[in-house]
Amino acid sequence: MRNEFTAIIEKDGDWYIAYCPEIPGANGQGRTEKECRTSLAEAIRLILEDRREDALRGVPADAIKGTVAIS
Repeated sequence: MRNEFTAIIEKDGDWYIAYCPEIPGANGQGRTEKECRTSLAEAIRLILEDRREDALRGVPADAIKGTVAIS
């Protein structure tokens, strides 16, 4: 499954800085635009992974757990 998010990237001196408005707290930086996008993607991945773990704590053991795809 592929997810796409908005990346807002700005040049700040010698650095590129980025954030994702859909994922509060997801920020990236890099010396190149590519490094910046990679950094932002990793931040998004880590935040979503952490949120998933938090959300699944306390789910009853007998609950039906599956996935849903969004296109």
